[in-house]
Amino acid sequence: MTPEPKIPLIQALTPEAFAALGAPNVVYVRPVRAAEILASTPTGRIEGIELQPDQVLYAVHRADGERLAVLGDRDSAMAAAVAHELAPVSVH
Repeated sequence: MTPEPKIPLIQALTPEAFAALGAPNVVYVRPVRAAEILASTPTGRIEGIELQPDQVLYAVHRADGERLAVLGDRDSAMAAAVAHELAPVSVH
């Protein structure tokens, strides 16, 4: 009997399948520099918000990587996720 070749799991999952793995309400919270947010957000969506490029913010992401929200501190990001009936985990 020849063993079946092992396919790395990460290559076998689409982003959609990965997001559905386990629980669809799991989100992750990670620190991001304001420069990353400024570079990826249309100007009209951040008018009137003062951000310094080196400022650390906290982003809430779905399991597939889509950013859902950005908040000023980790506790607020975790609380916002819980308030929206999501299960946040930290990513360092």
